[in-house]
Amino acid sequence: MPRTEKLERVAELKRRIEGSAALLLAEYRGLTVSDITELRRTLRETDASLTVVKNTLMQRAAAEAGLELTELLSGPSAVAFVDGDAVSAAKKIKAATKQFPTLVLKGGYVEGQVLSADEANRLADLESREVMLSKIAGLFKGEMARAAATFVSAQSRFLSLLEAYKATLPTEPEADEPEADEPEADAPEAEAPEAEAPEPEASATATSDGNGKE
Repeated sequence: MPRTEKLERVAELKRRIEGSAALLLAEYRGLTVSDITELRRTLRETDASLTVVKNTLMQRAAAEAGLELTELLSGPSAVAFVDGDAVSAAKKIKAATKQFPTLVLKGGYVEGQVLSADEANRLADLESREVMLSKIAGLFKGEMARAAATFVSAQSRFLSLLEAYKATLPTEPEADEPEADEPEADAPEAEAPEAEAPEPEASATATSDGNGKE
């Protein structure tokens, strides 16, 4: 492989390492091309992609990404780059070892820890994230149902006690109805004031001019 192509391959592997949630390494000795294709299809169901790698290039890419995977990179290696749940992907690989006896789960890298072969196989024995979430949801649902039943029961007991307490209280006498007040006599209406007589008009005094013209 030309040097430029090797550098590009290392850069691509480093990018995939850094972009994955987990890594699972397997030895695929004895598997045919169709076997590997089937394993890839199975792993895609868990958001993981299987890639056959050259050990020296994968080791260099891992080192550049800050990982030490030298002990896991021996023999023909394939790496599952996991984007989803690592437990589910590990289960798929472990189940495939029954179908392909020469397939070996060699280890992995999960949550900042390098896993040995034994640790990776124990990871596959754990319950998947979906199952654990389902169980947790079931627990919460059960607790909420019990809490609701307790609340309803307590409320019912409180209402019963309240009714029993009311029954012990003395009966209050009925209050006499107040007598209706007699209507007050209407006040006499005020007489309208008499209209004032109009003032007499002043009589016009005729004045005559004593000096007549001849």
